[in-house]
Amino acid sequence: MLPRRPLLEGSRDPSALEPLITAAEEALRTWEPVWTDFLAPELREEAEARLGSLSELSLASLGGLAGAERRRLLLQRLEVAQDPSSLSAPLTGLEISGNFLFDPAEPGDVRAGLLAAGAKEGELGDVWLRGERGGQAVVDPALAARLDGTAALVRTVEVRLEARPLEELQPPPARVARRISTVEASLRLDAVASAGFGVSRSRMAERIREGGVRVDWQPVLSPSRELAVGERVRLEGRGELRIEDVNETKRGRWRIVMERT
Repeated sequence: MLPRRPLLEGSRDPSALEPLITAAEEALRTWEPVWTDFLAPELREEAEARLGSLSELSLASLGGLAGAERRRLLLQRLEVAQDPSSLSAPLTGLEISGNFLFDPAEPGDVRAGLLAAGAKEGELGDVWLRGERGGQAVVDPALAARLDGTAALVRTVEVRLEARPLEELQPPPARVARRISTVEASLRLDAVASAGFGVSRSRMAERIREGGVRVDWQPVLSPSRELAVGERVRLEGRGELRIEDVNETKRGRWRIVMERT
């Protein structure tokens, strides 16, 4: 048995972390590789930090595409750990076809439509859009089989769902880390995130109120929340900002340097 109490102590979400400890125990007990569900980036990051300290355990994460935010953890006993590329990872693709010309959607809208169609949160990896034609997703193979050939509703748009091999997907370009410098009148979340993610301030405020933005992994619903050096801002489907430096200008504005990944 693993030292469960020390592993859970101080966790942001112990109820979500505990099943991952159980999965690690299974991998150690059976000497067989164990895959977790798709994990949100904040949970995966915490699991990797806490379980990665165990000397007998090997961890890897796969999301089906470069830079995937939502990934599955592969847990193995270190002595018999296999290269993840040699294993059949439980990842496949899903095509989401529909006409979004008159009702543009965000990745979160597509995810909500898939959940309403019967998907479980842990069966869904990354979701991305392909202009007005719909989107694609990395999903659990069992989910792809259930949804293949069915219809769902994303906002007001009816979409057709079809299973696809991963190699047939057309994922968005992998994000390259870049440094952004901006001068803003305040350190408000909506102002800084708008500049960092290239989204209008009104739309950013709307995404914040909808719960699509996290600061240091915690949901923030107030656009006026002020940011500080070292904090990380994540926008679903758009990546992450890390506030690196903040200085007040002679005119009482704020020069902010951040890294976007």
